[in-house]
Amino acid sequence: MKPVYFFDTYAFFEIIAGNPAYEKYKDVQAITTVFNLAELNYGLKKEKGKAAADDYTKKYGDFLVEVTIDDVQKAMDIKVQHKHLSIPDAIGYIVARRYQVKFLTGDNEFKDMPNVELVR
Repeated sequence: MKPVYFFDTYAFFEIIAGNPAYEKYKDVQAITTVFNLAELNYGLKKEKGKAAADDYTKKYGDFLVEVTIDDVQKAMDIKVQHKHLSIPDAIGYIVARRYQVKFLTGDNEFKDMPNVELVR
């Protein structure tokens, strides 16, 4: 069985950019939230235009998992403790923990946090 990862927005951008450090993650099973896809869509619209952004967002739409009220509450507890985290990052981190999968990111804000696979 393939390992499953939670893809932070950072991971999506690195995979799309062709970062060799992310090559091994291109074919893994992945989950993410609508918040991460919103960040991805916005960033890609600025970098690559509407058509490419919308195409990538649709491509990764199959990765979506539900965010619960409990996830939101726990994520905001984490955000209060780690003010530097964005709201989508905090929610994604909690969702990854709920699904018991590694949170894949390159964001230094997650350095030394448990359950994180930090790849640059």
